[in-house]
Amino acid sequence: MSKPIIYVVDDDVSVCRALSLLLKSHGFEVETFNRAKDFLTFKHFKRASCLVLDVELPDINGFAMQEPMLAQQLFIPIVFITGHGSIPMSVKAMRGGAVDFLAKPFTDKELLAAIDRAIAKNKIQNKEQAELTKIAEFIKTLSPTELEVFRLVASGMANKQIAYKRGIVLQTVKVHRSRVMQKLRAKNVTELIRLAEKAKIIPAQK
Repeated sequence: MSKPIIYVVDDDVSVCRALSLLLKSHGFEVETFNRAKDFLTFKHFKRASCLVLDVELPDINGFAMQEPMLAQQLFIPIVFITGHGSIPMSVKAMRGGAVDFLAKPFTDKELLAAIDRAIAKNKIQNKEQAELTKIAEFIKTLSPTELEVFRLVASGMANKQIAYKRGIVLQTVKVHRSRVMQKLRAKNVTELIRLAEKAKIIPAQK
C-alpha cells in the first residue's frame, strides 16, 4: 500500500524543512512548496493525502486556496497553520472545510493528530469519489429513454404511471426498467433510488 502523502505549503523554507523531516520520520511521503501556485500546478498523486497550509503566503492568502482547489477537483483536506492566529480566523477556516487550524508554535503531537484526522477524512472522500465515478460510468450506458425511466422509477412512479406519462405500453416500461436495473447493477428499487440520489438524478431524501 502506498504511503499517505502530505503536501506542505509555507513560504518559510526552514518550516518546510522541519515539517518534512518530522513527517518523513513518521512514515509519510512529503512534498513541500513555498508558493501556492507551485502547489496548484503540481501533478498530485491519487492517494490518501493532506495539505498543511500556511495562511499567509506571498502570492495568495491560504483561505483563498480552497476555491482554485475546488475548481481543479483537488479534494484534499487542509490543516491550516499560522503565526498570527485568532479565533475569527480559526472559525473561518473550519467553516471553509478545514480539518484543523493550528497557531504557531504548535507541538508535533498536535500536528500529527490533525494530519491523522485529515488522512482519515480523505480516505472516506476518495472512496465516495470512486463510487460516484463508477455510478457515472454505469449511467453513461443508459439510452435516453432508459435514463428517463430511471429518473421516473427513482422518483417513485409506478410502471403504469410511467407508461401513461411516456405514452408507451406497460410491457415496454417493464423492459426498460429491467435494462436499467441490469446496467446500473441495482438489485432492487431501494438501491436504484440510492444511486439516483448519489448521481443527483433526484434530490436526496432527508
